[in-house]
Amino acid sequence: MLPMRFPVTFVAPVLLLLSVTSGNSEDYRKTLISTEENIRVEEWNLDFADLGLPVEARWSIRKDVLRGGKQEGVNRIVMDNGLVRFVIIPTRGMSILEVTMGNLRLGWDSPVRESVHPRHIDLQSRGGLGWLEGFNEWMVRCGLESAGHPGEDRFTNNTGDEAVMNLTLHGKIGNIPASEVEVVVEGEAPYRIGIRGRVDERMFYGPQLELWTELWTQPGSPAFTLRDALTNRGGSDQEFQLIYHANFGPPILEEGARLVAPMRQVSPFNDHAAMHMDWQPIYGPPAQGFTEQVYCLRLVGGTDDRTEVVLHNAMADKGVLMAWSLAELPYLTQWKNTADSASGYVTGIEPGTGFPYNRNVERLYDRVPVLKPGETRRFHLDFTLLAEPRDVADAVDRIRTLARGVRTRIQTTPEADPELTE
Repeated sequence: MLPMRFPVTFVAPVLLLLSVTSGNSEDYRKTLISTEENIRVEEWNLDFADLGLPVEARWSIRKDVLRGGKQEGVNRIVMDNGLVRFVIIPTRGMSILEVTMGNLRLGWDSPVRESVHPRHIDLQSRGGLGWLEGFNEWMVRCGLESAGHPGEDRFTNNTGDEAVMNLTLHGKIGNIPASEVEVVVEGEAPYRIGIRGRVDERMFYGPQLELWTELWTQPGSPAFTLRDALTNRGGSDQEFQLIYHANFGPPILEEGARLVAPMRQVSPFNDHAAMHMDWQPIYGPPAQGFTEQVYCLRLVGGTDDRTEVVLHNAMADKGVLMAWSLAELPYLTQWKNTADSASGYVTGIEPGTGFPYNRNVERLYDRVPVLKPGETRRFHLDFTLLAEPRDVADAVDRIRTLARGVRTRIQTTPEADPELTE
């Protein structure tokens, strides 16, 4: 294919102004943030007309910096594929604040109203729960050195002695600003648009983990993809944990909403969740004083090890389809937090390398993977917004076909020994 040609009116005055970098003459690339090049673009816009691509969807990408309160200085990228709008927050670990398509929204209404800059987050506060002071995204990654509940764990320090560290809730990656961010528009059909970013979790005498993340979507499509690559840049083996904390409120979450998943096994996270096992797939209305219920799921995969789940509303006319590889993310956590709206009415559907127990518990159950020096693990998640009853029904049918002939094992006692988690 010949290299993509831009209209003459675009090339001369605009190309130089934007300082576009391109590793492939067929793709458009724009660096927005780079520690290596000492770049942070404050405000920037690009749309379908600028590139003259033969697409019908009127897509656009905008970069700005938030002002005021605890969000002062936070970088934001708004990408609209002509049908679906994405809000990405590079300053908060490349988390995705929300995804919207008309009146269908992936996201929730957290008591935390701003995209809080990490400089205002004390992860150690409230017994290691400081992560919650910035928690309001649709998708936030938990990890990388550790994820899950706060508590003590042992490690080998710089003198070679065994020492104790206080792990905080869900690790650090969600509060580390991205070091590199770029926009990519592919020069070949279907002319996908994407945001790439690199987030580093590094320290001397500690982890040296590098995460490259990419969000890709096709103009005019209700679907999108997350592709992550996690690499150990250190010289020694390195444990890691990674949970994709995807959070949903209304309009998908409501009384009678349901999680449809090809479950091989389901177990409660603790004794409180065990008391409500009969209602595990179904959600109630907002309720004051609700105490979270968490369930640990093992799913069935197809011949390619891919699995799918659907979360849909009570009428089954709105929902979301999630798909990923069980070889990459073998476990699924379901977090039910149907509290009153002011406190945060939300559920989390969370594929991961393990469950959200403290790392010292997960290690005992062989759910803390290890990266060798230079080794990379890749993770690929697909999402489709479902805005019509037929879309929801088709997705549910596929999941039921996947689970055909499999009898779900319901374990009524907690996944981990309660004595280990106290």
